Amino acid sequence: MSATTRQEVLGLYRKIFRIAKKWHSASGVKEETIKEKQYIVDEARTLFNKNKHVTDIETINQCIEECRARVEIGLHYGIPYPRPTHLPPLGLAIPHSKVMRTQDKLRKQAKPIYLKSYDEIS
Repeated sequence: MSATTRQEVLGLYRKIFRIAKKWHSASGVKEETIKEKQYIVDEARTLFNKNKHVTDIETINQCIEECRARVEIGLHYGIPYPRPTHLPPLGLAIPHSKVMRTQDKLRKQAKPIYLKSYDEIS
């Protein structure tokens, strides 16, 4: 990892913790604010620790873009949790068929950038 990329990643990490420190819940309830602050800190630590051994520049840049997108969406909507997405439903395809592979490919392409670190649930 180059020095500029490392500075960028560490800057994002610090920015997230600054945001968590100043975070106020949209409802204004103190307990929710505390819970949301803790979620922001835990989520940042989990994802940064998960990706700390990544060395591929393209993967690092994707992680940086995902981080920026999640920060911007969280600040814009006032919600620290990832926004739900509506992915194309799986059809009635045979599990190992070409149709199923095509549907899986479409679902992966439809997944927004801010959810790339999450595994497919459905």
